[in-house]
Amino acid sequence: MQAYAVIETGGKQYRVQAGDKIRIELLPGEKGSEVKIDKVLAVSDGTSLKVGTPYVEGAAVTLRIEDRIRGPKLVSFDKKRRKGYSRTVGHRQELTVAVVESL
Repeated sequence: MQAYAVIETGGKQYRVQAGDKIRIELLPGEKGSEVKIDKVLAVSDGTSLKVGTPYVEGAAVTLRIEDRIRGPKLVSFDKKRRKGYSRTVGHRQELTVAVVESL
């Protein structure tokens, strides 16, 4: 089994391995720059697992920002029947495409 880590960013949790390409919520930094995430919930070296309370001390995951994209358009439609009221709101989330460099 390969080494992996569970990280938290943007209010979501991701299980990542070295070399993985992930789409996460917008991170500060330019294309090509490296970002260190220290909110690591669990780390496995392939044989043993360390689980944090809530985070593993001294553990960090390094990501290289590859691109900035916008997610799919989400449409929220609200309607009240028999009242002539309807409202449509669209949203596109800003995302960062990053490659996991090291655990």
